[in-house]
Amino acid sequence: MSAPEERPVLETEGLTIRFGGHVAVNNVTCAFHPGTLTAIVGPNGAGKTTFFNLVSGQLKASAGRVRLFGEEVTGLSAPERTRRGIGRAFQLTNLFPNLTVRENVRLAVQARAGLGLSLFSLWSGHRDVIERAEHYLHRVNLADRRDELAAALPHGDKRKLEVAILLALEPDIFMFDEPTAGMSVDEVPVILDLIHHIKAQGDKTILLVEHKMDVVRSLADRIVVLHHGYLVADGEPQEVIASPIVQEAYLGIGASGHV
Repeated sequence: MSAPEERPVLETEGLTIRFGGHVAVNNVTCAFHPGTLTAIVGPNGAGKTTFFNLVSGQLKASAGRVRLFGEEVTGLSAPERTRRGIGRAFQLTNLFPNLTVRENVRLAVQARAGLGLSLFSLWSGHRDVIERAEHYLHRVNLADRRDELAAALPHGDKRKLEVAILLALEPDIFMFDEPTAGMSVDEVPVILDLIHHIKAQGDKTILLVEHKMDVVRSLADRIVVLHHGYLVADGEPQEVIASPIVQEAYLGIGASGHV
């Protein structure tokens, strides 16, 4: 007799959002389990980032539910969902531009420790906070830029800083929206190695929006395909990628295998 499947960490039920007459996400029901990485793919305008916004609380659903650890969180704000374990890295970087690289990460460390967001009261008194921030900067190869303003970083380094902030929040659910977008070929492995490491921990749930199918193939346990706001495929990567209707209509993959 097989063991019962572990309860989902995150669930959506009939999740829907309308903008006027346009339905951007349409009745999406999906469950995500600990220790898994789910890639969410589809053409531009498919509803991927909007779905992320509904899950993380940046947008309010027109209908449907979001559950976290079995508890409905549909009506909760984005900060409250973050406190309950949802961590989100944005497609467009979401940083404090006039603070240094280290200060950005340090604020995330303080927030995770429940120490508030004061820039000044804790700087000299909590050496462990600073050391923790340094740890995450080293993990994303930004330690040598710790004293630069976030606004002055090139795009690829801003993405790495955003991932460092997400790591510092230590969420149960990691949501990455095209984490390698705008990065040079040399920079991409740093982020992919970090995602591999998070996945290897075995207790985190990862959702990844990504256009690069080689990245999806290397990371995903499962692929969910959205098109015109509908969930049109959901399964193991080989099965979903091999589906002719997904390749031709939804992923736009030609003979070369590229999106």
